[in-house]
Amino acid sequence: MRARRLACLALAFALTSCSGNAGGRGGFAMPPTPVEVASVEASIVRDQFQALGSVDSDELIDIVAEINARVIEMPFAEGQAVAAGQLIARLDDTEIRAQAMRAEAERDRARSDHERAQQLFDRNAISAKELDDASVDLRVAEADYEVAAARLAKTRIRAPFAGLIGRRRVSAGAYVSVGRQITELARVDQMRVTFAAPERFMGDLKVGVPVTIQTPAYPGETFRGRLSVVDPIIDPQTRTVQLVASVPNRDRRLRPGMSADVRVTLAQRSSALLVPDEAVFAEGNQEFVYIVQPDSTVVRAAVRLGTRDSAMVEVVSGLEAGTRVVRAGHQKLYEGARVLPVTSGGPGAPAAARAESSGGGS
Repeated sequence: MRARRLACLALAFALTSCSGNAGGRGGFAMPPTPVEVASVEASIVRDQFQALGSVDSDELIDIVAEINARVIEMPFAEGQAVAAGQLIARLDDTEIRAQAMRAEAERDRARSDHERAQQLFDRNAISAKELDDASVDLRVAEADYEVAAARLAKTRIRAPFAGLIGRRRVSAGAYVSVGRQITELARVDQMRVTFAAPERFMGDLKVGVPVTIQTPAYPGETFRGRLSVVDPIIDPQTRTVQLVASVPNRDRRLRPGMSADVRVTLAQRSSALLVPDEAVFAEGNQEFVYIVQPDSTVVRAAVRLGTRDSAMVEVVSGLEAGTRVVRAGHQKLYEGARVLPVTSGGPGAPAAARAESSGGGS
């Protein structure tokens, strides 16, 4: 379409030029060549790479029984949020509570015996050995009570942190042994996204580097985070480095097990000069563009390129902001050729980011 429009403009100007000179004096003058032009614009450019990652919870644990006992109740709603310290399961404590009460009584008696022994020792009524024996008896009784109290506390299984509770793995009334899983608990206010990057990026990967992720569950929506772990060892089989990004998840929409398209920003330049990719042409190992002069003639300029994507390319040297360059129609141009600039109607807005596919997704 663009080529047809330029061809029509060229034909129109050729016919106009011929008809204008048919009855006049002088020879035939070549009409200016219609070309699409675009301005060199300054914009933000980010050097990025893209990888496929996996979303995991910041903490994921199995809630298990620590004693052998019967389950009395499990007062939680499956798949719902629980607070830190919330009761998850209550186990039968009949026998254990009695043992704890007995241990408490033994401790109190030993404490009274020790106080009495101290008073007698102060009056020289008993020997130092007898006082030492009373002290040992007290420490043993206190230790026995601590053990009994700890066992009693294990009959109340509570959430160690706030998060999302899983499904029940046992039912109320069931007898559970030590290590039997009751449910699982995931911390989801902060998520971990694991992925891999090619070793060539190792020098630019540092903790704190910005990361954005997208997931098929929420098309078009971006979640932002930062690198939290850069594995110091490169996998010798894949030549990739394993990475972990921390992503806030306050609304708890990200869930463990989701896939994620990850973009890592390695560098950012706030005033990079961008031109359309098709404005650049190469001769040998050198890239060039045609600059449109104020008198509508063109001059060829050598440029050095930086980051590029499918639409725009960064010019590191050779151009200045505001310069007009030929975007389309430069195939038949030459140094000093006169052109008829046509403002580009296509996509000319500078790209704000570059995404280089790393091929190193996890």
